[in-house]
Amino acid sequence: MTDRPCLLLLDGHSLAYRAYHALPVENFATTAGQPTNVVYGFANTLANVLRDERPTHAAVAFDVSRRTFRAEAYPGYKATRSRSPEGFGEQLRILDELLAAMSVPVLRAPGYEADDVIASLAAKAEAEGLRVLVVTGDRDVLQLVSENVTVLYYYRTASEMIRYTPEAVREKYGLSPAQYADYAALRGDPSDNLPGIPGVGEKTAAKWIREFGSLDALLDRAGEVRGKAGERLRAALGTVRLNRRLTELVRDLDLPVDIADLRRRPYDLPAFTSLLDDLEFRNPSLRQRLFAADPGGGRRARTAEGEPQRIEGAELGPDELAGWLADHAAGLTGLAADHTWARGEGDIARIALASGDGHAASFEPSALTGADERAFAGWLADPRRPKAVHDLKSLLRVFGERGWRLDGVASDIALAAYLLLPGLAAYGIADLAGRHLGRRPPDEGAAGLMLSARAVLDLAGRFAPDLAATAMDAVLREVELPLSDLLARVERAGVHVDAGRLRELERRFAAAMERAADEAAAIAGRRFNPGSTKQLREVLFEELDLPRTKKIKSGYSTDADALTWLATQTDNGLPQILLRHRDLARLRTTVAGLIREIGADGRIHTTFQQTVAVTGRLTSTEPNLQVIPVRTEEGRSIRRAFTPGPGYESLMTADYGQLELRVMAHLSQDPTLLAAFESGEDLHSTLAARVFRVAPDAVTPEMRRKIKAMSYGLAYGLSAFGLARRLGISMAEARPLMDAYFERLGGVRDYLDHVVGEARATGYTTTILGRRRYLPHLAGDDRRRRETSERMALNAPVQGSAADIVKIAMLRVDGALARAGLRSRLLLQVHDEIVLEVAPGERDAAEEIVRTEMTAAYPLSVGLEVAVGAGPDWNAAAH
Repeated sequence: MTDRPCLLLLDGHSLAYRAYHALPVENFATTAGQPTNVVYGFANTLANVLRDERPTHAAVAFDVSRRTFRAEAYPGYKATRSRSPEGFGEQLRILDELLAAMSVPVLRAPGYEADDVIASLAAKAEAEGLRVLVVTGDRDVLQLVSENVTVLYYYRTASEMIRYTPEAVREKYGLSPAQYADYAALRGDPSDNLPGIPGVGEKTAAKWIREFGSLDALLDRAGEVRGKAGERLRAALGTVRLNRRLTELVRDLDLPVDIADLRRRPYDLPAFTSLLDDLEFRNPSLRQRLFAADPGGGRRARTAEGEPQRIEGAELGPDELAGWLADHAAGLTGLAADHTWARGEGDIARIALASGDGHAASFEPSALTGADERAFAGWLADPRRPKAVHDLKSLLRVFGERGWRLDGVASDIALAAYLLLPGLAAYGIADLAGRHLGRRPPDEGAAGLMLSARAVLDLAGRFAPDLAATAMDAVLREVELPLSDLLARVERAGVHVDAGRLRELERRFAAAMERAADEAAAIAGRRFNPGSTKQLREVLFEELDLPRTKKIKSGYSTDADALTWLATQTDNGLPQILLRHRDLARLRTTVAGLIREIGADGRIHTTFQQTVAVTGRLTSTEPNLQVIPVRTEEGRSIRRAFTPGPGYESLMTADYGQLELRVMAHLSQDPTLLAAFESGEDLHSTLAARVFRVAPDAVTPEMRRKIKAMSYGLAYGLSAFGLARRLGISMAEARPLMDAYFERLGGVRDYLDHVVGEARATGYTTTILGRRRYLPHLAGDDRRRRETSERMALNAPVQGSAADIVKIAMLRVDGALARAGLRSRLLLQVHDEIVLEVAPGERDAAEEIVRTEMTAAYPLSVGLEVAVGAGPDWNAAAH
């Protein structure tokens, strides 16, 4: 690798089209419905090239339109190309935003193509002594290759780039780069609608150029070419000459930039981070690679006040921490830690502190002297010494492993940012600092950790007034911070499992999968892999000729919805067998994942995420214990493997009954819904009688099922189309059903209309605690995103309020257990259910606490009801 400056040039349109076709659009979209496959694929390629090539200069060229000098010379030029896919142009505009935030110049030249811009810049850069790298999916650019210009040809994916040097071009085509345009003129190009010579392929075209040296020489001596090929060449002389003019790239465009203008500059970090969040790019690898490519690296960035970031940092040695704490850590102090946590065990490699007076310190806990450790532990536990932290729950876990107590936390910047802007793609220190402070601390090292601690301190100061202005400071102080403490204890405790039972279940599910595969093979007449989409399509639609499902880009759909539909359209039993095989595969994967996560203590230590779900609900990861099925016997068999650990006698479950519908009744104050709850009768039967206008004893199970689906669907913004799919009925039946429902429950209808209208005016919805969900697209012009936002507006207050109530209930139960001096403890939270591990002799007391505290969590108009059960395992504890 030479030390010469290097200019990176990217063909924007070419890479964007490749990304569109490489990444299924149905798999890449924001929750508001904005497609992102083009931007994601382009960003992934750009991140890799910036990382691997380390250019000093960079630019991206885009086409302007198809009205170019080539189209004027030949109206058929690119005439066979289809129009850009739906949403493609909008993603190009987002790419402009992304590149602007990365400080990468974007160039367009009216009347010319991106290749011409690239050719002109390459010529100028080469003349100024720079190396040039061109990233493209267009082979015409190979004519630019020289000792100083290398083309990275984007073959299929970002990892399949072919590096074309002069030697590589000669090896591939037997021609020099200077001869490539001559060869291309003979070959023609179907993608550009440039005709070739009939009967003359690439091998013949390359042979002629090698033999005659150039296209001009070949055309001058065309009479020397014998046989049919010669006749065809002579008949196509005009076409070939035109192709040559159109294939030649323009190398002398008068562009509004000099090469010096293309030198890489630091990112606009707030704009860049905000855009990644808006696009919901959560992939940590992609984010890390993109941020790592910032030539500023956060070092030249400025604070929110516009002053350069400065701290007096010190790596502390033995017996220095106590003095530093006394001198600098009386006021609000930022804390950052380099720590790990897995399967119930944690460790801290390094801690950094930053004070308001501009000082920072870093130290290794393992190297602390006794006096320093006592001083630090005392400072940590002192509620009068305010601290700002990031991810309080993680700190509480690892500090707890060392026997340290953490008190006096004034702010957790991750939770604060989540309350102010729920739905961000990432809440790491560096991500938040980039978005809100315009700087990004280095990812590693003692100096980087001290800058992170300073960023934590500054972010806490930045968020404090916004929290107060939105009344979110109370939610942070009274709900989220205490919940972090509770969840840290829950995660450290873990939940005990019977490992032998799980291993037996894995074997049972594997054997059942084999049996299902055998049944499938018997019907298909041959063995195939039921997990292979390609093989499924061959068997279902080619060999068995079953009815075609929905067509997607890769072929006919074989997802669960498609197989379920297919099962209703044919007497062939294969779709049902395939569905069973998939269910068994999911169960086996779930059990295998649980086995991998068992810690040395025989317990599974899941991680509860407080900043993922935009509704405020907790999510469970590593492993996800909230997705273990409960409605099937196989799922219940997995729950039987969750048992009390040593020193405990049973598990207890407590579940809110119809929580979301009770929240809906409270928020809407609909008389019919309120009366249905107050009657004490079965809610869905009571509502069915009123909607269908029949006597209560005339309500059929089918009527009840429809009303139940309707009622719960409202909490998720259910549409008539969604209701039809859920119930397996036609739109013609679903729409009148919704009309009848809202005719009888007019208060619910009016409330939902009000929610959407208010959110459209304010830009957000609120829960019973005032937790906000922002919906910026609700008043926008894009119909798809507007309708998606309307559904979000419908479900956010109900879902979010239910989440608020569950969190309050968890805190109340935990506090009451502690005040009563009980050893029984919370283990899990799954949607509207909490699971406790009950100590011997404490079942009755624990149940009384659970019922009392959960029903009193929030004063709803119709009250809260709780069902409680206990037993020797999770399934037996069901109520």
